[in-house]
Amino acid sequence: MENIYDFEVQKSNGENYKLDVYKGDVMLIVNTASECGFTPQFEGLQELYNKYKDRGFIVLGFPCNQFGGQEPGSGAEANQNCKINYGVTFPIHEKVDVKGDNQHPLFRYLTSQAKGMLSEKIKWNFTKFLVDREGNIVQRFSPQKKPAQIEKDIEKLL
Repeated sequence: MENIYDFEVQKSNGENYKLDVYKGDVMLIVNTASECGFTPQFEGLQELYNKYKDRGFIVLGFPCNQFGGQEPGSGAEANQNCKINYGVTFPIHEKVDVKGDNQHPLFRYLTSQAKGMLSEKIKWNFTKFLVDREGNIVQRFSPQKKPAQIEKDIEKLL
């Protein structure tokens, strides 16, 4: 039986690691894009991270270029863009596919555990998955749901 901690991901610098490094933490996993109408959500995500990181909360950003070509550069370029334009200090990873034939195994797992409104498929950038301290996918939030609107859900898990 798979769980969230079994998955290996790649940082934007090319370094691989398993998500078990976050065992015991609350995670918010987000597919991101640097040139999207929802890109200003990076500010809210960073605010949540700043507020709760000392209580065992982490935001994990996964750039994706599958929606309107809104993440054209590499993961490293996305990471740099997030730092410069939004002050992001939480981990930004290498670009991944979040749907389709080349869907990253992590996102295959996330979407199978937390379905969207009409299907499992992720429909746009900034879909968010909230994971509790035991590694359970607790909730999936649409791109329209702003980070501040999910703060209470995060607090319940901390």
